[in-house]
Amino acid sequence: MLHSGDYSPSGALNGRKNFNLVSKLNPVITRGNRKDSEVFMYNKDADMMQCKAGYLSYKKEKRQMGGNKNDRLLYYFDVEKCRSCTFKKGCHKEGAGTKIYSVVIKSGEHRDQEMYQETDDFKVKAKERYKIEAKNSELKNVHGYDVAVGSGLDNMKMQGACTVFVVNLKRIFTLMDQKQ
Repeated sequence: MLHSGDYSPSGALNGRKNFNLVSKLNPVITRGNRKDSEVFMYNKDADMMQCKAGYLSYKKEKRQMGGNKNDRLLYYFDVEKCRSCTFKKGCHKEGAGTKIYSVVIKSGEHRDQEMYQETDDFKVKAKERYKIEAKNSELKNVHGYDVAVGSGLDNMKMQGACTVFVVNLKRIFTLMDQKQ
């Protein structure tokens, strides 16, 4: 759902500016999906990750994932230390040759959208979103707007205009019945 406004997380949408995406990011992107966040901590002085036992990673590597995936920072830990660690259960797999902790680097679009999610403008518009989604569902599921009847852009525009016209007429008749 897009709304016009002053803030634009991506800067432009299809060449047009001043449009905001009013949709929450997946919590995996904003919070991460790790349950063991207390097990590994970032050590700012060493610029490395540190495990629960206090061991620092010995190597850091940035890996470009390509496609639609965000890049990652990989932190490598000494497997010999992991094998003798008292906290190895649930952290180190027996027989593994490496121990790597991966951290996803958020894309610029994700960071901008996360900041926009915290604004009052987003919160107000997000509360109204369910109404628009319900109307979109009605258009698609009840009135057949989910599949194009004809081919070509002109036919699709005509189908859209007719479908919206019918839904508006239904609403007008409903309101007229309520007045009587």
